[in-house]
Amino acid sequence: MINKNHTLRIVFAILTFLFSITWLTPQATASSILGDFTVTDEIKLGGEFNKMIHERMPVVLDPQIDGYIEHLVKRIAKTMPPQPFPITSAVIDNNSMNAFAVPGGYIYVFTGLILNLKHEDELAAVIGHELAHVSLRHVARRMEKMKLVNIASMMGTLAGMMLGMTGDSNAAAVGQAMSMGSMAGAQSAYLSYTQQNEREADHLGMNYLVDAGFNPTGMVESFKTMKRRQWYVSNNNIPSYLSTHPGLDDRIDYLKERFARMPANYFKRRADDSIFLKIQTLIRARRTDPKVALAHYNNIPEADRTCLDELGLGIILSRMEQSHDAEAAFKKALKECPSDPLILREAGRFYFSIGKMDKASPLLREAFIRTPQDAMALFFIARIQAERKDYVQAIPTMRRVAEMVPHDQEIHYHLGRMLGESGDYFGAHEQLAYAALYKHDFKQAMFHQKKAEGLAKTRSQKKQLSKLQKLLIPPEEE
Repeated sequence: MINKNHTLRIVFAILTFLFSITWLTPQATASSILGDFTVTDEIKLGGEFNKMIHERMPVVLDPQIDGYIEHLVKRIAKTMPPQPFPITSAVIDNNSMNAFAVPGGYIYVFTGLILNLKHEDELAAVIGHELAHVSLRHVARRMEKMKLVNIASMMGTLAGMMLGMTGDSNAAAVGQAMSMGSMAGAQSAYLSYTQQNEREADHLGMNYLVDAGFNPTGMVESFKTMKRRQWYVSNNNIPSYLSTHPGLDDRIDYLKERFARMPANYFKRRADDSIFLKIQTLIRARRTDPKVALAHYNNIPEADRTCLDELGLGIILSRMEQSHDAEAAFKKALKECPSDPLILREAGRFYFSIGKMDKASPLLREAFIRTPQDAMALFFIARIQAERKDYVQAIPTMRRVAEMVPHDQEIHYHLGRMLGESGDYFGAHEQLAYAALYKHDFKQAMFHQKKAEGLAKTRSQKKQLSKLQKLLIPPEEE
């Protein structure tokens, strides 16, 4: 094990050094890769931090939103030099205009950032910038200098920095809880990026952006969008990405200087915003204050509304239990874009919510035929089958959904309900245990696990139970 780690560090040091000759400033060398805070430490810290984020923050599990960000991150990450860890993304349901990355290759994008940028290439620019911080090991190098003694102190310091800068009181409270007193607060402040860090990340992030096929102006436009947002919010609540990434005016000027040295064809690139706009619609309609979202769509003249606008309006009105008006909006969206899988799915979901299964079913099935990877469409197809007491179809359908989205508590909850109603009580308690586990309700998970244990008779059931028990390690024993 020692030899393997030693070899990994040497290989990565060589790769990073060769990369630094081309991309980095003279000060950003790979020498610290062999220091106290190793790549192995980065991976462990990043994994623990990611676990904490999923336990304590509202991580978006909607496969359409999460899948879109994952695809975008992977597209940009392909342009990076080889990293000693995979790049892993997650979306956090938070109105702050923010994104951040931590050691170990974990990047988090806030829904507020997605919602408030105008184009996909602007979002790609922010992601490229954050991935550059990871590649340049900015946080890792500063942690190395701080000589933090263990993962716990590293976690507290990192949480204090990253979550404290969101501008959201709930997220900041999590960061403060993870930090350990005033010393941790001072350490968190020390971790903050310097102007030099930001310049390096802009430079390298721009390279990632253009290598991934995006227009380089996306980075400047993203900064400008954040600057404009200052005029719409109070001085105490400026976009957090702006407040924590200082000196934007100078950085914009620097990036514009780089434009003069780039091929002209780079600036002719046009991003396809179609999926980006759909993701924005889902976030605005399902994850923001419905009154604010309703005002957004009401401010668009009816003659100018797109089918996505009508879709968003339908979702919001459904959330506000204005079913008649919601149905009218869904019908308009379907009339204008009758083959759009998202509109088909959301209209089907609406009809399911008001109990019109005969209208919901064909819409959901058509959506799934057009987009077989749409787990949400399949989820509601399974629920319709269960409503009709067709458990022979409903249970395997919902199991398929659980394979597509394995850690969603709602999926396991409904699968458990279906199994119980069909008479499979072992399976019901097993799935309800998973549902409680992914809801972070350890007590309830243990309750259902004990029930399942008493019902396990066959070898297969005992094997399934063993798999569950390995996940149910009491917090104090972790």
